[in-house]
Amino acid sequence: MVESTDPTESECETTAILICGCGPTGAMLSAYLGQMSIPNIVLEQEADITTDPRGIALDEDGIRLMQGLGVYEEIYTEIGTCMHLFKFVDGSAYDLSRQAFLEMDYATTEGGTGHVGFICHKQPALEKTLRSKMAANGFSELRSRCSVTGLREDENWTYCEYTDSSGATRRVRSKFFVGADGKTGYTRKKYLESRGVYMERAHNAFYEETWVALNWKISLPTKATHPDFPLWALGYTAEEVYDLFFPVNFRFLCNPARPAVCGRFGPPADRLWRFEFVVRRDERGEEMAEPKMVKKIVFPYLKHPGRRYGLAQDVQFPEDCIQVLRSRPFMFSARSCNKWSEGRVILCGDAAHVFPPFGGQGIASGFRDASSLAWRLAFLCNPSRSPSISHSSILTAWYLERKQQLEKSLATTIENGRFVTETNPLKIFIRNWSLWLMQLIPSWRHELRLGRRKEGMVRYQQDAGNTPFPFLAQLNGGLCVSQVYYGVVFSDDAIFGGKKKGLFQLLVYLKDDRELTGAMADIAGVETLARGWLKDADVTIVLEREGGYQVDERWKGRSVYTLASGEEFARSRLCNGRPEPQFYDPYRLGKELKGNRYTIIRPDRFVFASCSKREELQTAVEGMVAYLTRGELN
Repeated sequence: MVESTDPTESECETTAILICGCGPTGAMLSAYLGQMSIPNIVLEQEADITTDPRGIALDEDGIRLMQGLGVYEEIYTEIGTCMHLFKFVDGSAYDLSRQAFLEMDYATTEGGTGHVGFICHKQPALEKTLRSKMAANGFSELRSRCSVTGLREDENWTYCEYTDSSGATRRVRSKFFVGADGKTGYTRKKYLESRGVYMERAHNAFYEETWVALNWKISLPTKATHPDFPLWALGYTAEEVYDLFFPVNFRFLCNPARPAVCGRFGPPADRLWRFEFVVRRDERGEEMAEPKMVKKIVFPYLKHPGRRYGLAQDVQFPEDCIQVLRSRPFMFSARSCNKWSEGRVILCGDAAHVFPPFGGQGIASGFRDASSLAWRLAFLCNPSRSPSISHSSILTAWYLERKQQLEKSLATTIENGRFVTETNPLKIFIRNWSLWLMQLIPSWRHELRLGRRKEGMVRYQQDAGNTPFPFLAQLNGGLCVSQVYYGVVFSDDAIFGGKKKGLFQLLVYLKDDRELTGAMADIAGVETLARGWLKDADVTIVLEREGGYQVDERWKGRSVYTLASGEEFARSRLCNGRPEPQFYDPYRLGKELKGNRYTIIRPDRFVFASCSKREELQTAVEGMVAYLTRGELN
């Protein structure tokens, strides 16, 4: 890193961005900044990645953002596997094989990202993969065993003091300081709270409960290790026994006496199992996490009645085949900070908001924070922008945008929680019968099974106040664009990958190659009009179909793609290790763009503007330049 030339700060290193915390959010932010050639240093208190798998679910947005870093094959080989069905099981019986009153299928591609709805991952493997991307980009530097001890800022810089792995005190200055250090980390608790930044209830909804989270590693019993296990005599294999007691698919146990959630996670070969149960008001979390209480609450689910197998005695899964990796109480709540930035100090991930466990949104929301923050920090560090641009306005627009999506995710998560933890007999009766009736209607049953994924991608709305969000609402801006398949590549990789360096990208969406000549005439002056912010190489053309028409020689060598079907994708290497796409619509992106030819897309996959006419395209490009040079919208 470059040494400071300021004599008053002669002992300071200088970097563009300093990140406190290298959990999933901090690592993703660092990797995306590095991808954009922004120097950054990450300070992490721990010596290495924790071996304790904490978060276990990652939704399709999170998968998509991992893909954006070049992480895809690792998802299904090292990190995890598709979660398939979410089964909602009613009643107080200790029976994981009981028929569900509702099933949601997250192995489909209905959500609009081109990915399955959820994977169940092993967090240490996920973090290791993210850190490998940091190490490879040449702009990110991770410093482990470092603790922040002081922070201050002035008009142009933040100044951080920390102790390094040797115990020495070091100092570094940066344009911005990002706290990705969790809900109890230094950034908010020790620095921003005294400046009026605090956690508050999110969207007027209240959820606060203590749960115990268990992680188990299961080994297979065998005839040699457990010769008296009764199922051997019935011809069961060790793998079949494992499947009986730790069945596939995730289960939400809507037990009014003790709500719980359980299922496998991580790569299948690791045989990891998560069980979470609620701690009642008259109980202590620490006591309920002790082995005696865990055995009392969880082991009945691992004891099958003998009559199921025609046996006189019950069948208990061998306790010595269970290795406890974690047994800890956690206070789950739904909260968000009143603001996520103050001056040049920023919060993201768990430092800015916390989620209950019912929607798998904790890590994914941190990923969304990182992706949407990274390009704004890259923009604020760009010397081409006007020095008069208010970083406060840019960052305020960032977190107000993010809060729109966060509110929706939190509302859904809390509703899921109420669904699982309901104890009122009348409400349970109404819930079950209404769901039964709804599933008699095929279209409603299909919607329920998709788990609300058909609601579509998020669309931001412009702020009612004076903070301009970076999109043109009058030109269809604010929509999170769907991802489809182009040949054997994901559309995101075609639009943002390769040698493209522009902050924003231009997608030209055409019905067929007869429209190429007219489109070329429309965008001929875009590079000049964009003043370097959108270059010729930043144009991607997609055709819904090829008509076999003679294409102008000037189009050769450009990024031109055609749509691929789900069947073509299923035959490609991109489908290795994951389910084949179900309910995939290759024309979904075109439908969402409402037939518009030209779409300027931000790095976080949101539309800046979308239009069809040359004059509208010029307005869109002028608006983009106005924002990127002056922080304003025309």
